[in-house]
Amino acid sequence: MKGFGTLEYAQYPFLEGVGRYVKDSGFGIEQFGHDSDLIPYVDRAMERIMAATRGQIYSSELDRGDIDHTLLDKETFSFVIAVIILKICGKHSLIKRFALAESRRAEKFLERNLGRDSGGGSTTAKVLAELFSVDVRYNPRGYAIPISDYIRHSAHFHEREWKLVNRMVTGGDVLLSAHQAVRLLRHELGNYIQNHITRVSAPPMMPNFAGHIAKLNEIAKELEPEYVVVSGEHPPCIKHALEVLKRGENLPHSGRFMLATFLFGRGWTVEKIAPLFKDAPDYNERTTMYQLKSISGGDGKTRYNCPLCDKLRTQNLCHETAECNGIVSPLQFGTRRK
Repeated sequence: MKGFGTLEYAQYPFLEGVGRYVKDSGFGIEQFGHDSDLIPYVDRAMERIMAATRGQIYSSELDRGDIDHTLLDKETFSFVIAVIILKICGKHSLIKRFALAESRRAEKFLERNLGRDSGGGSTTAKVLAELFSVDVRYNPRGYAIPISDYIRHSAHFHEREWKLVNRMVTGGDVLLSAHQAVRLLRHELGNYIQNHITRVSAPPMMPNFAGHIAKLNEIAKELEPEYVVVSGEHPPCIKHALEVLKRGENLPHSGRFMLATFLFGRGWTVEKIAPLFKDAPDYNERTTMYQLKSISGGDGKTRYNCPLCDKLRTQNLCHETAECNGIVSPLQFGTRRK
């Protein structure tokens, strides 16, 4: 089990050895689904799920440093139960939100634990190696990651700061802070957890889960995106952004800014734009409305304009086709030029 113990399984309950650990502890899903004495474990699993539906990160005594053995088991088991409940429920929108929230929670532990490491072969480094096949080593100037690993994991970043030319490189390694090392793997961590849940087989309904699943079905209806008709011909960059959101995938902040400013430029309102983001894995209604109003200038401040094509190219957001016809701004798409 790569030297992982109860603390690692509580902090990272999606590790490969967790299933074996739960089974060796003498518990089975059938027990959690029927035994009334185990309802507190089920209730804690629902706490994790409900936090995710609200766009929040589940927090417990473990975050405050409590490492009582009983608590560690409850943390590990509650994640496993939450996954089973979500699988029985079968709502993909809830699974995506849960995976995102749990990845953010794991990030906190990874960053905190990695920041405390000052030697080779740390448990945190072993966790990162198992999850992402990345070699993270302590260096007096930060944390060293082989260039090949860095390039592989930073490919989805569009911000200039993540370009290799803007990073400190020494001896074939890229040097990062603990925060940067964990941030590098954020996107893949969420995908890893979501794939982990997808691979789990859904058991039949059980008494201890029934009420919770009925509640989640109602919540899922509220979270389903409204039907929005996107009229008019949009440039390829905007079409791509809309497709990413429609698939329920994560659109980077720069992509969301581009989409919002473009639609505002085409005369859309905050109320018409907001529903487009409802299926994003980290959707939060209050945050979305606040950000859209801020971008639109509705808070009495500056109204932002849609970035020019050159800027979008540097952010890897441009998907130029022949129809773009040399435009310099997405807002020019579809207009006739002399």
